[in-house]
Amino acid sequence: MRDITSKFSSKRTAIARAILHASPETVQRVRAADIPKGDPLPVAKVAAIQAAKKTTEWIPYCHNIPIEHVRVDFELDPDKITVDVEVSTIAKTGVEMEAITAAAAAVITLYDMLKMIDDEMEIGSVRLLSKTGGKSDFVRVGSWCSTVVVVSDRASRGEYDDVSGKVLAEGLTSHGAVGVERVVVPDEVEQIRQAVQNAVNGKSDVIIVSGGTGVGPRDVTPEAVQPMIQVPLPGIVQAFQSYSRDRIPTAILARPLAGLVETSIVVAIPGSPGAAKDALGSLFPSILHAKHVLTGGSHE
Repeated sequence: MRDITSKFSSKRTAIARAILHASPETVQRVRAADIPKGDPLPVAKVAAIQAAKKTTEWIPYCHNIPIEHVRVDFELDPDKITVDVEVSTIAKTGVEMEAITAAAAAVITLYDMLKMIDDEMEIGSVRLLSKTGGKSDFVRVGSWCSTVVVVSDRASRGEYDDVSGKVLAEGLTSHGAVGVERVVVPDEVEQIRQAVQNAVNGKSDVIIVSGGTGVGPRDVTPEAVQPMIQVPLPGIVQAFQSYSRDRIPTAILARPLAGLVETSIVVAIPGSPGAAKDALGSLFPSILHAKHVLTGGSHE
């Protein structure tokens, strides 16, 4: 089963379609609800809803997620019945299989209720029509660049091989960043501030400051970066903290911050590899929408 613990929850929908081919006489009798077993459409609708909720019992590798809405529509044509099913949820993974399974269950139910009057029926295609939610909702941002400022006394002295900075650089590259620069500075206010300003001057779109956001005596990153922030972005901080708290209880002690410095998005996070992964998992690609808007794109 695929590990989705690193993914974020979002509203997800999927629409699937299944088709039952039948004789014109059969379709006409369905339209008139003139079937020995009773009106098949309401029964098929209930079957679709049940199947959507029970998909994990049918499909072994599907995740057990809440199903918050199922809509079932029927279209009766002269020689076929088309079933469209829309499934919605707020979860970490999509509902494509739930929609497909529901549509299939609906036409199988129709087949069962109609087979006594039409033994020439045939179940046709079952396919996904559309899906929304998760990373697929975001417009792919074009060329953008990033800088990772690693704040660490030991790493700056060469006593420690920085890991979190490497994790961030690799993750940013995987999200489309071109030419990620990595800078290491000690826990000194002026040097942190200068590194961020250099990245802003170099037109970095996203600047991540890793380290120095705790409550230790040398943790001064917020004090260094906060005065530089021209437009606070509290939603970024909330998303990161909520995501991190669900995974590491001690994340409540961190002092992350985020905002705009000129046209650069600056985010300061703890310096652990786990925090780096949390930032990549919780903020991307959503955070890149800011670049889209800053360059004149739509807010939608």
